[in-house]
Amino acid sequence: MGVLLITGTSTDVGKTVVTAAVAAVALAQGKTVAVCKPGQTGVAPGEPGDLAAIERLSGVQRTVEFARYPDPLAPDTAARRAGLPELTLAETVAGIAELGDADLVLVEGAGGLLVRLGDFTLLDLAEKLDAPVLVVVAAGLGTLNHTELTTRALHAAGVRCAGVVIGAWPAEPDLAMRCNRVDLPRHTGVEVVGVVPAGAGSWPRVSFTSAAPSWFDPAWSPLA
Repeated sequence: MGVLLITGTSTDVGKTVVTAAVAAVALAQGKTVAVCKPGQTGVAPGEPGDLAAIERLSGVQRTVEFARYPDPLAPDTAARRAGLPELTLAETVAGIAELGDADLVLVEGAGGLLVRLGDFTLLDLAEKLDAPVLVVVAAGLGTLNHTELTTRALHAAGVRCAGVVIGAWPAEPDLAMRCNRVDLPRHTGVEVVGVVPAGAGSWPRVSFTSAAPSWFDPAWSPLA
């Protein structure tokens, strides 16, 4: 089993769509894939969450959510407000281990690297699993600082960064976006291994899965 954790530099940078794209790439390579969302927030019971979007876009069939909280907040805060148990690092590690017969397990975080999922962060989970982290970033102003903060935290913890992916690249990028695409690897020392077009999350599955491999560097692999 290979495990790849997917985080973002903030909320709404495209983590879910990138997770779906990585799943689509691995499935196209003939790999078995499972996707885990430890803590889903802002979604009521019975409503479709991030995993439903990943299933719809990529066609992955094995997904698991460990906890769900109705308020659109960090998972630990949402759990306390709802009077529900917080996730623990131990139960999350055990839940991921149960997916171990898959070639690749993708774990989508909530918000950024240091958002509290319960008594732990995604960084803590990466350390415990000894797993690499893929960082999804915005294209525009502010992304250089946010991305470098995230990659520095990974490096300081001894966690391998599997690359940077721009989560929503517009058809007509502005000057800052074009400069950022060049400067991100120069500032962080981490390659931009993928660029996902803006709006890809609304594409039909056949279009999404056929295009997804072209969004990533051919030399990059989710199982590397």
